[in-house]
Amino acid sequence: MVSPATASKAPSGIRRIVAASLIGTTIEWYDFFLYGTAAALVFNKLFFPTSDPLTGTLIAFLTYAIGFLARPLGGVVFGHFGDKLGRKKLLVLSLVLMGGATFAMGLLPTHASIGIGAPILLTALRLVQGFALGGEWGGAVLIVSEHGGDEHRGFWASWPQSGAPGGNLLATGVLALLAAVQTDAAFLAWGWRIPFLLSGVLVAVGLWIRLSVSESPVFLAAQARAQAQAQAQSRSGSHPSAAPVVQVFRKDWRRVLSAIGTRFGENISYYVLTSFLLVYVTVHLGLPRTTALNAVLIGSAVHFVTIPAWGALSDRIGRRPVTLIGSAGMAVWAFGFFALVDTESFPVITAAVTTGLLLHGAMYGPQAAFISEMFDTEVRYSGASMGSQLASIIAGALAPIIAVELLKDYGSSFPVSLYVSAAAVVTTLTVAFAAETRGRDLASTVYATPAGARPVVPRAAPTTTADPA
Repeated sequence: MVSPATASKAPSGIRRIVAASLIGTTIEWYDFFLYGTAAALVFNKLFFPTSDPLTGTLIAFLTYAIGFLARPLGGVVFGHFGDKLGRKKLLVLSLVLMGGATFAMGLLPTHASIGIGAPILLTALRLVQGFALGGEWGGAVLIVSEHGGDEHRGFWASWPQSGAPGGNLLATGVLALLAAVQTDAAFLAWGWRIPFLLSGVLVAVGLWIRLSVSESPVFLAAQARAQAQAQAQSRSGSHPSAAPVVQVFRKDWRRVLSAIGTRFGENISYYVLTSFLLVYVTVHLGLPRTTALNAVLIGSAVHFVTIPAWGALSDRIGRRPVTLIGSAGMAVWAFGFFALVDTESFPVITAAVTTGLLLHGAMYGPQAAFISEMFDTEVRYSGASMGSQLASIIAGALAPIIAVELLKDYGSSFPVSLYVSAAAVVTTLTVAFAAETRGRDLASTVYATPAGARPVVPRAAPTTTADPA
């Protein structure tokens, strides 16, 4: 009999799972980032018109943040049913919700047409986006983590992480192309709708691919155990197990906090390096929007291909050391970044963005395996989703808003640099005190230690130099 830990280790099997997760996450992040980019360039004019450009942008970013507020709710709902029904079903649902909301945004009338109703409808669709994405991340990384073996989990699980820069690359690329071939007037009049309507085609492709993958073997084994346990409890008259999210907050709240801290600096730095940069370059420096869009485009391409390299490195030296390279480096680079952007030179701005995203990748690449390995199978979807999505509220949701407000109040990038650096220090301290998880057998329950019992240390990773691919 094939054990869950060794199932689907064949390269063709795991590569199919990885491809399905990567394409799906790329499409969902495309939808989510498209809003952020449009908030910086379009929505402030069409849905939140004001006399002050920075004020309009700030209001647009507030609705951008609302999407983050819905993400923990999505994490709870999708996490609960993902731990009960399976990873695959919930991944399909999240893709449908996200794509449908994004497509509908492309059909919305603007403030000039229906007044206050336009931003209200836009905000409602943003909530749907956030809810869907809140359930997406946990399922996408778990279905890969639980299909692959222990030895190269960091590498394989990092590929869905590449969906974030992949989606940003796609969203920014489409907008940059439209900006290059259209006048500003045409882009504002109708051109901005094209990327949103394109989501309908992308979702159809993503669904076709996601429906072809198999359920996680680790989950199926855990589901069988849970059903047997439920039958035994029914016969004995004992109380059934609590919902996964309740179990997480009862027993694993420390690991949820650890996941939040691990994501804190990564989340804030990413949205400052990408979304806020568009505002800084166009409004503060007065440069063409193509300057920022193309810099992010090039940086995201490098980011996309290097995230798996960081994940592979974490299989060799550990999740913690690689994450610390990124967080400590970002704490310093936050100051050099804006100094380079202020040169107003496109090659220099591009180098600044690319370097920043390389350091971000060192935090982001190992993160999928790192957080997945913190929780047991029965609560893994709930635990990973809650940790990551709570971080998205206190970090990612507020990052562009805080950065814009700091720029507006001080007229300088230095306070923004302090903000990013402080966030990176939080992640550095969190990871420095966290336990190393590399090599954990996800089919085991080594972390489900009864109160007062001696915790079991996960087994060490195999010492090998075999290429993960």
